[in-house]
Amino acid sequence: MEYAVLGWPPDGPKLRLDHEQFSYAGKFVMTNTGKAVARERVDGEDRLVAAVAFNEDRTDADALWLRYITVHKDNRGEGIGPRLARFVAVRARDRGYDTVKIGVNNPFAFEALYRAGFGYTGEQTGVAELVLAFPSARSPDAYRAGLDVYRERDLSDAEETFLAERTESTPPRVVDVPQ
Repeated sequence: MEYAVLGWPPDGPKLRLDHEQFSYAGKFVMTNTGKAVARERVDGEDRLVAAVAFNEDRTDADALWLRYITVHKDNRGEGIGPRLARFVAVRARDRGYDTVKIGVNNPFAFEALYRAGFGYTGEQTGVAELVLAFPSARSPDAYRAGLDVYRERDLSDAEETFLAERTESTPPRVVDVPQ
């Protein structure tokens, strides 16, 4: 798997994704966001596996927001999304950003971003997303507090089962940074 930043904001490239294969496909044609991808070589051709769009915080030039992370429907659950998020977060820090943030709206994304090295800040966006930041101290208390926020919401059976399995757990192990 190869990970690459295609461009930084505000001069990010357009990235056309098949809406049947990728969630949020329409969000990747905007040119004011940076983009990064995960791709693999199949039969001599590059195959896009995942993408992330990101932009600077409007009120803090030292912060970058990951806006959309999408993984090809055939590759979901393989850990590619967290690796791509971590790849971008590390590159953003190398580029001079102090903090990388993301808002997540479900416990599965919350867990995935914890595996990427992000941690819950205790904040929420105006659309009820929990804000996670990188780097983070990733305390077990903050991790459980974030999961508790989801427990107060109307959940699917899968989300309820997922949360029940993590009642007294600690943050998951962080994935390796892709090269």
